Amino acid sequence: MNQLIIKQAHVKQGIIIILMLLFFSQTAFAALAQVKGFRMWASPDSTRLVIELSKSVSHSLITLSKPGRVVIDINQTKLATSTAGLKYKTGAIKRVRSAKQKNNQLRLVLDLRHKIHPKSFLLKPNSKYGYRLVIDLEKVTAKSYANSPKIIKSVNSSKKRDLIVAIDAGHGGDDPGARGPRGTKEKQVVLAISRKLRDIINKKPGMKAVMIRNGDYYISLRGRTRKARKLNADIFVSIHADAFKNPKARGASVFILSSRGASSEAAKWLAKKENEADLVGGVSLDDKDDMLAKMLLDLSQTATLEASTSVASRVLKGLKKVGKTHKPGVERAGFVVLKSPDIPSILVETGFISNPKEEKLLRSSSYQKKLARAIFNGVNSYFKQYPTPGTIYAKDVDIKQLNESVLASVSKKAFQRHKVVRGDTLSGIAKRYRVSMVAIKKANKLNSNTLFLGKVLSIPSS
Repeated sequence: MNQLIIKQAHVKQGIIIILMLLFFSQTAFAALAQVKGFRMWASPDSTRLVIELSKSVSHSLITLSKPGRVVIDINQTKLATSTAGLKYKTGAIKRVRSAKQKNNQLRLVLDLRHKIHPKSFLLKPNSKYGYRLVIDLEKVTAKSYANSPKIIKSVNSSKKRDLIVAIDAGHGGDDPGARGPRGTKEKQVVLAISRKLRDIINKKPGMKAVMIRNGDYYISLRGRTRKARKLNADIFVSIHADAFKNPKARGASVFILSSRGASSEAAKWLAKKENEADLVGGVSLDDKDDMLAKMLLDLSQTATLEASTSVASRVLKGLKKVGKTHKPGVERAGFVVLKSPDIPSILVETGFISNPKEEKLLRSSSYQKKLARAIFNGVNSYFKQYPTPGTIYAKDVDIKQLNESVLASVSKKAFQRHKVVRGDTLSGIAKRYRVSMVAIKKANKLNSNTLFLGKVLSIPSS
């Protein structure tokens, strides 16, 4: 009898142990992160693979050759989906394979078409997506841009070249931008407008359009300005469609870089130790002393901001003929894509995609063409008046006569005018025009540092 009781106790104890093992194994299994999906976009220069995850993970990445492949090991993760939906017709990746490793490690192998520079990073959840592991594969070319011959714009060249307009369709790929009430995606609308602008520009003799993004793929903000510089662009036009929580907000806007944004960007450039690919008007800063580098950068930024202001004003004037504008004047902001110190840059918000009426207009091909025509007219008007030396637009301009005209206008222009806008401070204005606060106060008979919106200040020459 006692032996039977002991045996029953052992059986019960064994069952409890088995149940506990099952419980802990299931708990451990449930604690694993899950790969919930894959998305991939390919551009001419890079490929991006986005791995959707249920939680934060740690990972490692290595590249192997013969054959070329990228191996990604994701810790404490299981595959809860399939790669069957991925399309491999274009881009660096020929195929994605997966395998379960020891210690609950998931291995992904990316078979490659060509040599790449890989980069990986984890993104935290946002309003649309959860955790994402992003794998960027940048195509390796025979010669990197940093080591390639630099393109210098020559004034004296006998062969005239086309003006280059870099058109930047905002967002793309994993970044859809704003979304309208009917589900219209900003990235699609702005690409359509950009292509129409390209077609209009390419019909104009002496002007050539280059697309920063010509498909549904992601390009980093800095990557966009780098590409414009690589393409020797004379102007950079970034096209977007705004959104706001109030669906009644409407109207197009045109932005240029704020003075504060310019100052912070100048500090970053001057702090860089490797400026081989960071050119200012065809001049590298890396072999200049700090004072000379700062002077070159200041000159370049001042000229660029003045050109940007003039182009933006003309584009805004054209947009007013198409429809309502959000603000009466050109606005200033610190957008990254506006920060090239040597390329005049503007950002056009074509309207509020969050406004039902404007969403409908932005979806219309005829309205898109009107917007594109207005942008072109503004850019064309600027370059007709201020043609870049060495271009076909400048073929009828006598360079000597132009230089004398510019010098004469500068000598006569003892004062500049500045209209006070929201966010302006006396110290900021003084810094922008490189004059003292005392000189501005004296020229305008100011008794204090207080400024009033809309007041036009006389800025003495520095």
